[in-house]
Amino acid sequence: MQFDVIVVGGGHAGIEASLAAARLGARVALALPHPDRIGLMPCNPAIGGPGKSQLVFEVHALGGAMGELADATAIHARTLNASKGPAVQSLRVQNERDAYASAARARIEATPGIEIVRGEVAAPHVEDGRVRGVALTDGRVVRAPSVVLCTGTFLAGVVWYGRKSREAGRQGEAPARHLSRGLVETGHALHRFKTGTPPRIRSDSVDFAALEAVPADRPPGSFSGRPGPRADSSPTWLTRTTPMTHRLIQENLHESAMYGGDIEGEGPRYCPSIEDKVVKFADKDRHLLFVEPDGVDTSEVYLQGFSSSMPPQLQDAMIRTLPGFERAEIQRYAYAVEYDALDPSQLDVSMMSKALPGLFSAGQINGTSGYEEAAAQGLIAGVNAARHADGAAPVTVRRDQGYLGVLLDDLVRWGVDEPYRMLTSRNEHRLLHRQDNADERLTEIGHAWGLVDDRRRDAVRTSWARVHAEVDRLKGARSDGVEAAKVLRRPGESHASVVARVGAPASPLSREEARRVENLIRYEAYIERSRRHLEGRTAYERIELRSLAFTEVPSLSNEGREVLQRHRPATLGAAQRLRGVRDSDVTALLVHVKRRGGVSRETSAAD
Repeated sequence: MQFDVIVVGGGHAGIEASLAAARLGARVALALPHPDRIGLMPCNPAIGGPGKSQLVFEVHALGGAMGELADATAIHARTLNASKGPAVQSLRVQNERDAYASAARARIEATPGIEIVRGEVAAPHVEDGRVRGVALTDGRVVRAPSVVLCTGTFLAGVVWYGRKSREAGRQGEAPARHLSRGLVETGHALHRFKTGTPPRIRSDSVDFAALEAVPADRPPGSFSGRPGPRADSSPTWLTRTTPMTHRLIQENLHESAMYGGDIEGEGPRYCPSIEDKVVKFADKDRHLLFVEPDGVDTSEVYLQGFSSSMPPQLQDAMIRTLPGFERAEIQRYAYAVEYDALDPSQLDVSMMSKALPGLFSAGQINGTSGYEEAAAQGLIAGVNAARHADGAAPVTVRRDQGYLGVLLDDLVRWGVDEPYRMLTSRNEHRLLHRQDNADERLTEIGHAWGLVDDRRRDAVRTSWARVHAEVDRLKGARSDGVEAAKVLRRPGESHASVVARVGAPASPLSREEARRVENLIRYEAYIERSRRHLEGRTAYERIELRSLAFTEVPSLSNEGREVLQRHRPATLGAAQRLRGVRDSDVTALLVHVKRRGGVSRETSAAD
């Protein structure tokens, strides 16, 4: 069988990689053992949140599918951090779990150029030092010049319930038993990581009257501009752990796979198990938990914040110490999963392996955690896999262009020593990379790549033209002798209240466009300051270091010199982002390059 691109795995990374490659005209094989598991949400059936919603908006702007799938199957949509500034405001959408998977599979099956190949991949098929396809465990070889690995937690996966374990990639599914060996044999280093999932609880066993309801926003927000028909049809709820919960966990830590010493893999710092929370935050006697439905018509609720590797009988007792869960019945128990992951510093920013041309990877196999991070990597890997098969140069999103660029840069520059989760704090330019302007920043790029059509590109251009025209109009209009834009900056004022005084614009604005006008005017000074800072940092990306002998640079710290020699950054911007490189090291490099005549007056002035 001959294809242009083979995508291994049908999770969120695999979905985006397959769709992107096929959209660019590649003939794509989507290889996986169980096609009915495409698009499953084994953890929380929700998309978005701080740092993550920004990625979803950017994937959508580039032509990806996750935002549309999330909107179409939404049952609860809410903007988090709504009372804070626009840099951290983040949409979070709760989804109908089964409907999301069905919609994802339908999108795959309806896309010309994608063929599902059922089977387990054993190893990359290599000829002349390059990928030429994959070998399946049944002996078949599927051929293609580009392969994208999107295996999630399946590489040598082991699930744990207390001190008992079995080989599995996730609950009820066999692991990828052979692929780790194939990767090591082709020169790749692997990490051992761990993650977990909370229990699912029978919804009819929960006393919802004892919980704090969290209503959806009305009207609901959306990633694609088209909220789903049931986006505000279900609330979510809050409960908390109790001192009794904590005592029960403390007394039985020896029963935990992690604290009992059975799990070797490093777990996610920003999504810890309930055992971790109790041990590491011993001064707190309560932790907030989110009770979220798996769907409007399903019988389960998901207890976010309560992942665990305790044995089932202890999980039953732990759950019943929570307010509203005194008679709760667990339908599916929590478990931890250990798995192999590639060291992503072995990749370049196109998501292609440096050791094996033609081999790409995306998602949890690269040491990340979360559906959104996986989808973002999958889109980039799929685009570049198709371009590689066609002999075209790779493309990417730079760090100065968005969260997606931050994600890629962090992974390939620094690697990972624990599962990586995107946070707004990771992005030094987050005020410029807001979720509300993702389409303005990236739609043109998606169009240039061939993922966004003319109609959608033109619609984005027209919308932002209206926004900027309205900003200019309000700066020129006056209300009681005061510039209308200044009035809008006052507490309690809104675009609607100002328009009521100075009149409506010639072209009416949508609710989202009006919000963008408010953000641009209220935060103008901060946005301009961030833009100047970004331009100065971007200048560092133009300062070449490829031919520099770091041993000859005076005043470098010993640690900085060692890190620079090991990573050999191509530019000063890349050097600046390396762990262990201090600000004084960056200054020493800049002075040294200037003395060699490698920096123009214009670039120097920008710094």
